[in-house]
Amino acid sequence: MMSKLVLVLNCGSSSLKFAVIDATSGDEYLSGLAECFNLEDARIKWKLDGNKGEAALGAGAAHTEALDYIVNTILASKPELAEQLVAIGHRIVHGGEKYTKSMLVTDEVVKGIEECSSLAPLHNPAHLIGIRAAQAAFGSLPQVVVFDTAFHQTMPKTAYAYAIPQKLYRDHGIRRYGMHGTSHLFVSQEAAKALGKEVSDTNVITCHLGNGGSVAAVRNGECVDTSMGLTPLEGLVMGTRSGDLDPAVIFYLVDSLGYSLEDVHNILHKESGLLGLSEKTNDCRGIEEGHAAGDEACTLALEVFCYRLAKYVASYTVPLKRVDAIIFTGGIGENSMLIREKVLEHLAIFGYEVDADKNAAARFGNEGVITKDGTPVAMVIPTNEEFVIASDALALI
Repeated sequence: MMSKLVLVLNCGSSSLKFAVIDATSGDEYLSGLAECFNLEDARIKWKLDGNKGEAALGAGAAHTEALDYIVNTILASKPELAEQLVAIGHRIVHGGEKYTKSMLVTDEVVKGIEECSSLAPLHNPAHLIGIRAAQAAFGSLPQVVVFDTAFHQTMPKTAYAYAIPQKLYRDHGIRRYGMHGTSHLFVSQEAAKALGKEVSDTNVITCHLGNGGSVAAVRNGECVDTSMGLTPLEGLVMGTRSGDLDPAVIFYLVDSLGYSLEDVHNILHKESGLLGLSEKTNDCRGIEEGHAAGDEACTLALEVFCYRLAKYVASYTVPLKRVDAIIFTGGIGENSMLIREKVLEHLAIFGYEVDADKNAAARFGNEGVITKDGTPVAMVIPTNEEFVIASDALALI
């Protein structure tokens, strides 16, 4: 019987998440995170067969050293697991318009990912490093890439076009693409099962909420709109990203206040969002703790986050016409009772009423409906992007 185990790699600019997953059952045999790349305290931690481990990678270590440790130390400690691997699956943030589905890695596909790097300058180059390191470490195994943007390629042009000169779209691909596609795909399909409906007859609004966040309108199983745009900066208030902003703010910062473009880039990507509003933390747990303690800045951050999210959700009733459920997922969406409650309170005009007991139960990996019986459905569904990547990898080989 053919093995179904896939090594899933998610390379960020300064980190690498990894897992070995059974692509049919979703069982996880290994999971881990290597982080703090290019710093003194670069390190790796993992869980294998329920046992946790942690090690320093050495000052300045990055993706190549992390892959080497995964292969020659972690997997080498359990050779029967390494021998069962049938493919490597890579998460790729941006595939532009070129990639509307997952692909086997070829020289042409690598070139295409390179060409999309200007659209995700912090992510795509890191993904390419991961692909090359994995090719060196696992030369005989097929490699598959799964694109965050692919699920959103069903958006109509009315949803993805910017109201700018269209030659900028034709010549340079400037349009809305969206991210978190594997998560929106997974939870929308899981929602159909939970609702007892066919995917092709399910309309949901999916809210992926973490340090980065996005909303998607999914009609009959296909994305018809999403909140992120050309890059992950557009849309919701996030941990350190501003989300939607009057573009003239940038001109004001540069022309009137003397900021450099690099300064503005750092402000909007790394100093804004929950961090900018609270002036304390980008961690939602810290924001909620501050709010509970009466901190006005944390309360403002919490309220702006929920208000902006609710506005997006309400607007996505337009392309759906009928909403079968609102789905909360991601680290914040799966665990924050308070944010879910506040967002649904903003949506009271649609009839949503939170059931406090159900809302409290749907945390820490538990899924379920969180609204009262007889009212419109909102539910929590834990995401599993790694399982989507593993499944696609197995399907392609």
